[in-house]
Amino acid sequence: MGEEAPPTPPALYVDGCPGCAIERKKEANKGIPYKEFFFVAVTTVASALPISSLFPFLYYMIEDLHVAKTEQDIGLYAGFLGASYFVGRFLASLFWGVVADRIGRKPIIIFSVFSVVIFNTLFGLSMKYWMAITTRLILGALNGMLAPIKAYSIEICRPEHHALGLSIVSTAWGIGLVVGPSIGGYLARPAQQYPNMFSDESIFGRFPYLLPCLCISLFAAVVLVSCIWLPETLHKHKNIDNEIEMSSDSRNPQTEEVHGDKSLYKNWPLMSSIIAYCVFTLHDTAYSEILSLWTISDRKYGGLSFSSKEVGQLLAVAGGGLIVYQLFIYRPVHKFLGCVNSCRASSALTIPILAAYPFMTHLYGYRLGLALYFAAIVKGALGITALTGTSLLQNYAVPQSQRGAANGIAATAMSFFKAIGPAGAGALFSWAQKRQHAAFFPGDQMVFFILNIVQCIGLVLTFKPFLAVPDHYDLK
Repeated sequence: MGEEAPPTPPALYVDGCPGCAIERKKEANKGIPYKEFFFVAVTTVASALPISSLFPFLYYMIEDLHVAKTEQDIGLYAGFLGASYFVGRFLASLFWGVVADRIGRKPIIIFSVFSVVIFNTLFGLSMKYWMAITTRLILGALNGMLAPIKAYSIEICRPEHHALGLSIVSTAWGIGLVVGPSIGGYLARPAQQYPNMFSDESIFGRFPYLLPCLCISLFAAVVLVSCIWLPETLHKHKNIDNEIEMSSDSRNPQTEEVHGDKSLYKNWPLMSSIIAYCVFTLHDTAYSEILSLWTISDRKYGGLSFSSKEVGQLLAVAGGGLIVYQLFIYRPVHKFLGCVNSCRASSALTIPILAAYPFMTHLYGYRLGLALYFAAIVKGALGITALTGTSLLQNYAVPQSQRGAANGIAATAMSFFKAIGPAGAGALFSWAQKRQHAAFFPGDQMVFFILNIVQCIGLVLTFKPFLAVPDHYDLK
């Protein structure tokens, strides 16, 4: 039931073109490009680690920065800080996508990893609320990884491996978004968590959130060095104005239907998949913010009274489940259902999972652990299925010459929704804590009810007449 690529047409290669060199390599080696996929994975992880690493200690950081007047207001300020990264990415993603189409994928990837090294470290040194927001905003603006890495993962492999390539990006991104909070949960406030190893007078005692940020920055520095061996995939034909596209465009399902001179904004298969992708992104980001705030808040406010270490452990286990799912389960699911049907199925199954969360506050001990860990693992797998499916549709809707810009548009729109997600989720969570005894969906029940409304909207957007795909693309 999977999508089949059309027969490969004859290729015309140009000497000195890095994209053509990649095409020759793919023609000679029909297997999976493990080395290239490894580089895709580690660079994506390095870029994603800082995004949500602050979630486990965000609550405590707002307390330490002394900006919230009451305990119930912490969620509001936490939402603004969590959103600042995505505001920066919203402002710059389209620019980085266009630049990646002009100068290549590799320079943008390298610069993005470099920005993580610098500004993530500065965030860990923040002692004022304005400094924390500013460093996150700049990091989001300079980290232009998402658009070019998605294009890169498609261009580095043959069409039969496209789903695997893009799922590696989604998996690595998911790993970063899960391992990051684990690092933040275990290493934040080390003087309080590990008093025998760190004193209050040490640098990590004076800067309680530097250690997790520094560990992530050091990993990014190692990845930055490894980028030397990252091959370029963009075609750079010199002295040939009307050269035919013989890159991965001639070998993936969209070639015959998509024309490079068509405006991206008039490409409805692209735009409809981006809109659906943005709704799923909004839901996923809001869920991540709410899960961290909900588990760490006091039970008298409808939370679970977890410590930052327990939150990090929960997210680490969910990340482990996500890795297993992506490595062994996602590809058969994609092959059997295809992009669109897998999105629909995952969206529908997410709704009852979310509806069960508020009732977990009545559980304790191993019963709470089993229910919460199972729900977090399943929710992560379902979320990554929807995001990967819509990402594949976006990349199949355009030729290589527009792929960076198309992913830039997607990253820009998605970043706007990701910025709304933490800010809206923080405000929603803060409001919900103040209505614990309301008659209609009290407290945390209202939070997860609204999350499910967003998920239902995403589900509706995966059906016709809204969602459009290229005519030749098989949905079954």
